[in-house]
Amino acid sequence: MDIISATRAIRARPVLAYAAAVALAMIALGLRRYFDRTLDSSPYLAFLPVVAASTLIGRRGAGILSALLGAGLAQYYLVAPTGSVIFWHVDWSPLVTYLLSAAAIVALIDLMVSAHETRVNGARALQRMNDELEERVAQRTAALRAEIEEHSAAQAQLRQMQKMESIGQLTGGIAHDFNNMLAIVIGSLDMARRRLNGEEHPKVIENINNATEGARRAAELTARLLAFSRQQALEPRAVEVNKLVTNMSELLRRTLGEHIQIEAVLSGGLWHAFADPGQLENAIVNLAVNARDAMETGGRLTIETCNADLDDRYARNHPEVAPGQYVLVSVTDTGSGMPAEVIERAFDPFFTTKGVGKGTGLGLSQVFGYIKQSGGHVKIYSELGQGTTIKLYLPRHLGGSAGPTLVRSQDRLPTGSFEQVILVVEDDQEVRRMTVAALEELGYRVFEAASAKEALAIMADVPQLALLFTDIVMPEMNGRELADRARLVKPDLRVLFTTGYTRNAVVHNGVLDTGVVLLTKPFTLEQLALKVSEILDPS
Repeated sequence: MDIISATRAIRARPVLAYAAAVALAMIALGLRRYFDRTLDSSPYLAFLPVVAASTLIGRRGAGILSALLGAGLAQYYLVAPTGSVIFWHVDWSPLVTYLLSAAAIVALIDLMVSAHETRVNGARALQRMNDELEERVAQRTAALRAEIEEHSAAQAQLRQMQKMESIGQLTGGIAHDFNNMLAIVIGSLDMARRRLNGEEHPKVIENINNATEGARRAAELTARLLAFSRQQALEPRAVEVNKLVTNMSELLRRTLGEHIQIEAVLSGGLWHAFADPGQLENAIVNLAVNARDAMETGGRLTIETCNADLDDRYARNHPEVAPGQYVLVSVTDTGSGMPAEVIERAFDPFFTTKGVGKGTGLGLSQVFGYIKQSGGHVKIYSELGQGTTIKLYLPRHLGGSAGPTLVRSQDRLPTGSFEQVILVVEDDQEVRRMTVAALEELGYRVFEAASAKEALAIMADVPQLALLFTDIVMPEMNGRELADRARLVKPDLRVLFTTGYTRNAVVHNGVLDTGVVLLTKPFTLEQLALKVSEILDPS
């Protein structure tokens, strides 16, 4: 540290600086009188160092004070005769020389101190600017890093969505072909069972039951594939989610077992959700079953509901999410949790961490497809050893509440009469043959056509036609276009659509068009009988 910097504290206190100037002048006088003979011809010389030191310590004011004080002391004690007035005997030449020299010293040292202070202050200001700049750079770097991480996360989400979309298109096409084949298998098994008279070998009945069970499981598998690929036909309406969860409590207790404690935390003032209630129940059951499997020794399952608002920032980080108001259903377990690499693949179809034969890997993918098709959002939060929370965001219903749905009970399979005429239009010969046989088995009079063109020709010859039962996906003219053409000729014609693939003319954005009645493939004889009876006899 230099002397100028070392004396900064004294310069900051003018009283100390002036006191130091006086003290130095007195010390210089004492030394000068002690070395009187040696410095006899230079009475003012001893005070010039004092002027320099005082100026250095206290700047200009202290320097001037020490110079004047030195001149007076030298004149009184060293120049004038003892006891005389101070300036009675004055030798002006050395006094003026001393004062000029002192003035020069004061000016030079004051400039030097001023320059030093300016340099120090400049260095400090520069350091502050550097510190501020470094802080701003660090903040901006952190912000850029956060933006890069958000962008990378968004890109990863987008790539995941594109991958899931590609897989969904593939699985949807596979499910469509499987549904046509299963429609033949299930329909044929139902027809075979109706022809049993009780005298068959027990193995025959057992084989039919086994085949039916296998076909049913295959139909469930294709339904899950369609759900994942967002190609199932949804019938959304206003849903009271709290009521739905409450009504499911007994079902969940039977499904999960006594070793799982079930708790429902239902929010007051919950909005109505816009969703397909049946599919929502399936989604909650799927999540509950997965939670049970993660709690092998028992645990607690919590289903919580609340209102949620996903803002623009959240939507930017999740490109597939539309900002807005949602009804949130959270399913939380106290199980083993999932590592990050499992969370990343949890919604992939056929991905499972369970042992061979213990799961299809389609439960979460079905939930994912249903929620996305409904216009919602699904998110997983999990920690190893802490459990898992899966949040389902369902779009808020902004219209009025829906009325209760009428469910008619059926004690026996409804049948028709020969006077009720049905036209079956199906381009797949085997599916058409099975459908015609099933309707005839139910007592209806049935005509069949392999194309829309052939169907229009038959309609012209059969004016008493009561129902058009048509596939949707057909070459040249699809089922919706056929129905529109048919109603130009017969406005009161009832129409029942069927398909194994819902991305078509009667389903838009996963939702059935208004007024459309759809029976999805594969269907059982009972489902066919109920749907046809419902259309022809709605009372």
